[in-house]
Amino acid sequence: MSSSWVQTTSWGDGCRSLLVVSDRGSADLDLVVVQNLAVTTEKPVLVLLHPATSSGRIWQELVPLLSDHHEVHTPTLLGHRGGPAVQRHPLTATDLVDAAEHYLDTHGLDRPHLAGNSGGATVAIELARRGRAATVCALSPGGLWGDNTSSAARRVNNQIRMGIKVLRILNPVAPLLLKSAAGRRAILRNFVCHGERLSPSQALEYYFTDPIGCTVMDDLAASTEVVPPLDPLPCPITLAWSEVDRMVPAEPYGRMARELVPGASWMVLPGVGHNPMIDDPGLVARTILAVTGVAV
Repeated sequence: MSSSWVQTTSWGDGCRSLLVVSDRGSADLDLVVVQNLAVTTEKPVLVLLHPATSSGRIWQELVPLLSDHHEVHTPTLLGHRGGPAVQRHPLTATDLVDAAEHYLDTHGLDRPHLAGNSGGATVAIELARRGRAATVCALSPGGLWGDNTSSAARRVNNQIRMGIKVLRILNPVAPLLLKSAAGRRAILRNFVCHGERLSPSQALEYYFTDPIGCTVMDDLAASTEVVPPLDPLPCPITLAWSEVDRMVPAEPYGRMARELVPGASWMVLPGVGHNPMIDDPGLVARTILAVTGVAV
């Protein structure tokens, strides 16, 4: 009976040599060595897309939990603090997705895994619509309500715009307000359950400096764009909703998202607020890795 075995040898350039030995049932052995096959050992790419008014910095505690399994990118979106500057106003949600797709193009990322929170989750879903995602993990996506002029949409958009105005007023005394754990927990309660997990400097940057530096929220809130249904799915999509989401609670916003993306998987993340990666980075990392198909 004939048999064969294969041995691979790794090289520093990410390629391998392949040794194939075949015993055809005779005294002779066939030995074939194929050098430098295009066998890559690189990690699959994962792009994390931050919430509207935030920045890529909000993912910093999550990246170490994902980087053993993925090459992780945390870009900052168009018109957000540290991201590409807006060239014209009014900006639309489509412009935001166009700029995110440009990031994928310039970094040679054809169909990476995508994960996003709030507005970033909706950008991820729209990139998937364009065929630019391998999988999507959408954490409490904001904007999946079809008509941006609906009462449900206006509630969220007005809350964000009013919130930014309040932040500008409080900004001079924000370091003092955020100094204590109790102060951080109280001030950030609309976004997270455990604001005390953040240091005073993190809380100031994520929830004051970044939102105040965002230049596009008024444009996005005033947009009349309509999000069409996504059916069938272009790739596996999971809607992972925060159990204690005060910004876009599962009823009605989760229900509306499921109606727009009817083929998506659905799950509830226990004990976390609208930005779950702040409350429980481990839970969010495990959720994302389950969606990308990486065993942990």
